Amino acid sequence: MTKVIMHGCNGKMGRVITELAAADPDIEIVAGVDINTGIRNDYPVFTSISDCNVDADVVIDFSAVACLDALFEYCGEKKLPVVVCTTGLSKEQLERLGELSLRTAVLRSANMSLGINTVCNILKGISALLSDAGFDIEIVEKHHNRKVDAPSGTALAIADTINEALGNSKEYIFDRSQRRQARETKEIGISAVRGGTIVGEHEIIFAGTDEVIEIKHTAYSKAVFAKGAIEAAKFLKDKPAGAYDMGDVIGQ
Repeated sequence: MTKVIMHGCNGKMGRVITELAAADPDIEIVAGVDINTGIRNDYPVFTSISDCNVDADVVIDFSAVACLDALFEYCGEKKLPVVVCTTGLSKEQLERLGELSLRTAVLRSANMSLGINTVCNILKGISALLSDAGFDIEIVEKHHNRKVDAPSGTALAIADTINEALGNSKEYIFDRSQRRQARETKEIGISAVRGGTIVGEHEIIFAGTDEVIEIKHTAYSKAVFAKGAIEAAKFLKDKPAGAYDMGDVIGQ
């Protein structure tokens, strides 16, 4: 049994994880943290992580970047493993997360779904071949109109996966509106669409001469991310200090 503190328990993702965990005999949410205390839960909820006095094996975080500094301090003091699912971290927060991984197990992923991480694994194998053959690379991501960060953390993670396979030789272009020039081969274009209730869609386009290859992942519900977060928490329990990702969970 893996005992979890759900950080951001009353947000949309926190609620989905709570529901799935209740039906999973191998995991239990023993406490939650959320500034919204108006939702009834079967576990105690604290308005601040610093006030939480419940023992647990791991924290699952689906909160907001403003809440992360306190979370990192808490997990560092208690050497408590943490699954960080919140996106849009600042450079300073990423550095703090790296420091935290020296003290406890940290798993961070821009996207928790099995499908997206499988796509990234595929991209590792084909990006160099297609880039060397002259294919241009573009990424288009679509999300609901309430998402505040753009491009998505997943789109950036996809771009990083491709770029690492290419020896970090590419430059990310987020806006072409002021660029009056032909596209350069060193570019990876990243475009963001926001509208309606789109859960999440990521399309990777390899555009060559007279042919186009498209790899696309569509999430139809938040459950795919919740399932991944739960599996990540189970994986992280009792792991030694270090930095992990979903590739470790699915055995890539």
